[in-house]
Amino acid sequence: MTSPSDPHRDSGAERVDAALCRARALIGRGEAEMLLAHALGRPRSWLFAHDDHVMDAVAAQGYRRLVERRVAGEPVAYLLGQRGFWRFDLAVTPATLIPRPETERLVELALARLPEDRDLAVADLGTGSGAIALALAFERPRARVIAVDFSADALEVARANAASLRLNNVECRHGDWFAPLAGERFDLIASNPPYIEDGDIHLQQGDLRHEPLTALASGADGLDAIRVIASEAPAHLRPGGWLLIEHGWEQGAAVRALLTAAGLGDAVTERDLEDRDRVSLARKPGG
Repeated sequence: MTSPSDPHRDSGAERVDAALCRARALIGRGEAEMLLAHALGRPRSWLFAHDDHVMDAVAAQGYRRLVERRVAGEPVAYLLGQRGFWRFDLAVTPATLIPRPETERLVELALARLPEDRDLAVADLGTGSGAIALALAFERPRARVIAVDFSADALEVARANAASLRLNNVECRHGDWFAPLAGERFDLIASNPPYIEDGDIHLQQGDLRHEPLTALASGADGLDAIRVIASEAPAHLRPGGWLLIEHGWEQGAAVRALLTAAGLGDAVTERDLEDRDRVSLARKPGG
């Protein structure tokens, strides 16, 4: 292994093994390898067979800068420009929430309520990178999926992801919650809205510090956005249509109460892989 006085390092170049050794001490093995593979434009597996490869000065400096930014707290997903979700990798930027594995639970629950053998109308409110909308469109090609977000920058990311995945059954619309859906009704409406309390200390910790606050926090109790979605959803659901909302692990009872108060029936809360309340859902009577 090279030492800090290695001539390659002095010239600005650096061997792969030396660069990884330094970075692992700062950010851990997994992240160090992901960032180096990204900096070199190589698959992560390439690193293991080429640990003696000498990076040129430009690549070495670019990697060092990525590591510095990660040490400063920037999320790996933003540094890589992507995050895996469902069956694909999605582009993400600081304009979008970083997709998380817990949200795949919402996708699973939605798919269980979307038949494969007929045309469907689906809406995803607060789509961000398009994670939910694109997963549903991918799995249900006969569905027409409308992805809504009030952030024009986020919608550009969602559109680019849809184009990359060649999903022609997704339409992105700009606006706040149901505003772009006037007069339309859907078989299913899904949303991962902001649900953290405005003053929650976690907003100043970890990756959350860098994600868009408007996609995270929603009022003193974290339920402001969910109140709007629950109250307005019945007017946009077909009889028998479902509303599914992701929320915090302590909010299940409160969200079910909001769904019931809005006139939706069969309200229930489903748990995630950590056995925590994660998604509440209910349906419009009839159908």
